[in-house]
Amino acid sequence: MNKIKAQLVYKQNYFDVIKAGDHVLCHVSKKKIPLQKLSYWNVDLQEAYFSPKEAKRRFDEINKKKE
Repeated sequence: MNKIKAQLVYKQNYFDVIKAGDHVLCHVSKKKIPLQKLSYWNVDLQEAYFSPKEAKRRFDEINKKKE
């Protein structure tokens, strides 16, 4: 990794690169996610997640606030 954080706009099945880089940070764990391995994100919140585990954790946080 070049250690350059990218800026992305997350779409339904893809993302647009706004600022070139080689990774983004997971919103939950703050782990670096190489762009070529980025598979999980939330379009509405514009957040990336390292794995399904972090995506589920964030989903649970959001739904808990709605209760």
